[in-house]
Amino acid sequence: MTNSLILLNTAFAILAAVLMITRFRVNPVIALLLSSSYLGMTSGLGVDGTIEAITRGFGDLMAEIGLLVAFGVLAGSLLQRSGAIERLIEALLKRIGPKRMPYALSVSVATVLQSIFLDVLVVIVAPLARGLGVRIGKAGTPRMISAMAIGMEVGVVMVVPGIAALALAGVLGVPLGTMLSLGLLVAVPTTVISVAIMQFVFRHGWWDETKDELPASAAITGSGTEGASDPLGSGGARSTKSVAPSAVASEAGVTTTSRPPLLLLFAPVLGALVLIATGASLDVVGLEIAPLAFVCDPVIALLVGLIGTILVTRRAVGKAAMDEALGNGFRESGQILILNGVGGSLALTIENIGLGDILGRHFSASTAFPLLMVWVIAAILHVAVGSVSISAITAAGILAPLAPVIGLDAVWIALAAGAGSLLTIHVTSNTFWLLQSLTGLTTRGTLKTFSASVSVASVVAIAVIVPLSMVLG
Repeated sequence: MTNSLILLNTAFAILAAVLMITRFRVNPVIALLLSSSYLGMTSGLGVDGTIEAITRGFGDLMAEIGLLVAFGVLAGSLLQRSGAIERLIEALLKRIGPKRMPYALSVSVATVLQSIFLDVLVVIVAPLARGLGVRIGKAGTPRMISAMAIGMEVGVVMVVPGIAALALAGVLGVPLGTMLSLGLLVAVPTTVISVAIMQFVFRHGWWDETKDELPASAAITGSGTEGASDPLGSGGARSTKSVAPSAVASEAGVTTTSRPPLLLLFAPVLGALVLIATGASLDVVGLEIAPLAFVCDPVIALLVGLIGTILVTRRAVGKAAMDEALGNGFRESGQILILNGVGGSLALTIENIGLGDILGRHFSASTAFPLLMVWVIAAILHVAVGSVSISAITAAGILAPLAPVIGLDAVWIALAAGAGSLLTIHVTSNTFWLLQSLTGLTTRGTLKTFSASVSVASVVAIAVIVPLSMVLG
């Protein structure tokens, strides 16, 4: 099998998956499995290798994020049922105001929330972003979701302790303090500028609710995962009606005289996030304390948070309403996990055919314009492989030997690689499907709010990095 044929087959498989989903309305699960099967069979994996890639890709991803997603969705369902999310939205709008809300959310996600595991962060923040979107005015939904996506992805590749930022610093030998300070220097203006661009674009007509948002009839109520059962729904605006705690209690036959404090409702989830952040901090300093490491593991921390949320929700709305919310959460999490799992199948198939190695051999460390080149390499690798971390690390590794020769600090190569890896996140990314499932958008709407917005951030980031590297060395 020639390298050219593997490249051609990969391009065809990815394009076919996108067209099947967006143009021919094929269910994403079926489309991704068909593309995985085609790519494996036509690129030398054979029958056994293709089946192994599909099944192991699904299983590996479930092992990594399955419980995290399930616990997060269940907690979100309970918070929605108790009215906590609606009350938080009201409080945020009152304090910050609708005009500044996208910027506040995006910068917060890019900086202070990067200690949270990426998929956990998506599960927790996506319902909040969607709820805020319907309250901030024209095209509020895409404006808030794109702001969340920009902050989330920029932070993970540039801001310590983002997963990809830590990996890049390790591969290139960049001190974490340097990666943190210069990463923030790049990430904050990149986030603000990118959000401003997307606010302008969505305000001026690049959004069609009938095609980009799922209809109310396809929505699933509970944790905010509207439309997860129908990823290809189109037409009609989504229902944005929220349920107040008193109304929920009334429906469930429970009478409440006062609402629990908002902080109490969110305390278990906030506690879980503190545990996760503590665990990440301990990893950074290399400190191991067995009991603390156990409770700070993301799975255990979210389990503790879920148990606490169950208790406070029962107090707020009664047992019947709490049981109903849990039932909704279990149904929704199953649909989300299947969709994410088949995305893992396609990603592993692409990895197993050796596409990263093939592309890497076409570049050398002797090229001019090293930062632009590392950005281009990372972008090409990400379009093909679908992994932000893998594409960034591979691109950085290719040009790392050039840094000492030309006197360029390796931190700039790390940041340029991270920026390039954000270009065109699409259907090979499990985060793409997770975000779609949790925000009630069609695949077309997710391509606009996630893929396009983060691609804008990728371009803005390299435009910030190049002049900064010239000034600061």
